[in-house]
Amino acid sequence: MNNDIQKIRNIGISAHIDSGKTTLTERILYYTKRIHAIHDVKGKDGVGATMDSMELEKERGITIASAATYCEWNNHEINIIDTPGHVDFTIEVERSLRVLDGAILVLCSVGGVQSQSITVDMQMKRYKVPCIAFINKCDRSGANPYRVIDQLREKLGHNAVSMQIPIGLEEKLEGIVDLVAMKAVYFEGESGEKIIIKDIPDNLRTEAEEKREILIDAASLFSDKLTEAILEETEISDELIIDAVRIGTLERKLTPVFMGSAYKNKGVQTLLDAVTHLLPCPADIQNEALDIDDDEAPVILSSDPEKPVVALAFKLEDGQYGQLTYIRVYQGNLKKGSVIINTRNGRKVKIGRVARMHSDQMEEISAIPAGYIGALFGVECNSGDTLAAPDINISMTSMFIPDPVISLAINPIDNKSQERMSKALNRFTKEDPTFKTHVDDETGETIIEGMGELHLEVYIERMLREYKSEVIYDKPKVAYRETITQKAEFDYTHKKQTGGSGQYARVSGYIEPFFDDVFEFESKVVGGNIPTQYIPACEKGFKESMNKGPKMGFPVNGVKVVLNDGASHSVDSSDMAFKTASQAAFSNVYPKAKPVIMEPVMKVAVETPSEFQGAAMSLINQRRGMILGSQDEGSLCVIDSYVPLADMFGFSTVLRSATQGKAQYTMEFDTYKQVPKSVEEELIKEAEQEKKKRGV
Repeated sequence: MNNDIQKIRNIGISAHIDSGKTTLTERILYYTKRIHAIHDVKGKDGVGATMDSMELEKERGITIASAATYCEWNNHEINIIDTPGHVDFTIEVERSLRVLDGAILVLCSVGGVQSQSITVDMQMKRYKVPCIAFINKCDRSGANPYRVIDQLREKLGHNAVSMQIPIGLEEKLEGIVDLVAMKAVYFEGESGEKIIIKDIPDNLRTEAEEKREILIDAASLFSDKLTEAILEETEISDELIIDAVRIGTLERKLTPVFMGSAYKNKGVQTLLDAVTHLLPCPADIQNEALDIDDDEAPVILSSDPEKPVVALAFKLEDGQYGQLTYIRVYQGNLKKGSVIINTRNGRKVKIGRVARMHSDQMEEISAIPAGYIGALFGVECNSGDTLAAPDINISMTSMFIPDPVISLAINPIDNKSQERMSKALNRFTKEDPTFKTHVDDETGETIIEGMGELHLEVYIERMLREYKSEVIYDKPKVAYRETITQKAEFDYTHKKQTGGSGQYARVSGYIEPFFDDVFEFESKVVGGNIPTQYIPACEKGFKESMNKGPKMGFPVNGVKVVLNDGASHSVDSSDMAFKTASQAAFSNVYPKAKPVIMEPVMKVAVETPSEFQGAAMSLINQRRGMILGSQDEGSLCVIDSYVPLADMFGFSTVLRSATQGKAQYTMEFDTYKQVPKSVEEELIKEAEQEKKKRGV
């Protein structure tokens, strides 16, 4: 293990679906001698990409869970996290970025900056992750890396600067020109492992000189030495340019752009050089934690191995060796046998085995120093927990976790499957904070919730494969909400006189619409009409009423309850009486506040060849979609729209058949909007039929 922190790189590879992230990782592992043969992502050779270790990933040719591996290049140790591109697996991207120091943003030279690239870029911005860009697939017809550089500037606001230019494009792609060294680089041999350096071809010299001028100009803003060298017209060394570009990259004010084709084995080694030269080592990045004992005051962590340990568990896996916890150590040195505290629940944890992972293989080590990513065995914790030395009580900032937007009712086919299903669900919810599960009180069905159809499909498939649990599932249910549209007053008295002590409580006040999804409770009771000890019980009663709206049984959002009067009895009043009074008051007043049903609306981006633009737009219109606009991106057209989630089921199949399989879409949750009258009537009808079916 390399103990020089300057020689460590923790990087992620993130991009839009199908930009070639996993193919690129596969090539990186091959050139750094971590694997000895290159496998195809789609698994045509029966093996599948190294990083897609899950059966499902091999079949679908997509990445679902981010995998961690490490490799060595030019005496540097590079930890790579391969992240998924599908928005359904957003949390995988989030938690990976949380522990990375730098990233490679992979873009397709034909597709350019696509909708998912924008999402990934926003996530990088949120965690201030410095990145370099790699324009992949320069061998494909329609490849135009310069258009992609313009898009990086216009759409993502990056100060993108080309570090290379391609020698030939499409099927004529032969290699690249390095604008720093001003040399042509060719990749020869069976798998492009032989790097041949030659002079720049004459037909490219002028272009290379022009692009080098632009590069030096952009880099000079970050280095006085470089500016001096330009003004004095002295020789500009490669080191001067690289140092300046590195400073700009670390400050996220410059994005160096590299080119190539991972599939055709061109440009990968030069990209690896760029990772070691331009991306930060752990010591370059300032990491903050929060001091729990001091009102969450920020604490700057240092990568000093002598300081108390602080580490973050960013991913859990149930491997063949039991629970595996991926951790990133930010401070100190996490040794085998040491004792640490899980700051979420204060539990002591003794570190047993410590390992380094390579996709799904492991190698045991004795310690993980600051700046490294490793894995622990048999440690009880959740994804996102902070593990720290016993004498400090600090927590890494929490991850942003979006709420689920879609749910499915699942039923196991027999008792054996029932047992296995609960085991699987227990593990999946621990692993993935965006996947939630509960049992419906009324129907007794198990409900799973997630970020999209694909998300839930993958988990059902994994239950069957990894746990042999067969389940039947109902069509997905949309997470509708209810809210009120006007102010309404209540005055309710709860009286109950039976043998023994009675119950008495009176609550009076009003409810009114409030912000989107917030519940607010305010007490304006004066003169002790309701004794202060009963106010929390009133709040609890109203809050619990929100879980199931009286209109349709959906959760209620966006309501403010103001309590301004009431009455109590010296003997018969109790917390219970006031809670019951509040619940009844809410049920009575709710219909007067003109309640409506709200539905989740998704932001949908459809990418389609221009000739199918009309067909794609009419599909969106049929689904109650609102088209925001469309723009042409070379041969592709991107249509941005808002569509209610309820109308998005099965959209991918319809879209594919209407566009000869050439279009794809991504969607993410945007907001809740009121459903039209016709849809509301339909929902009420469905609910009544459901009740009849259950004999209620």
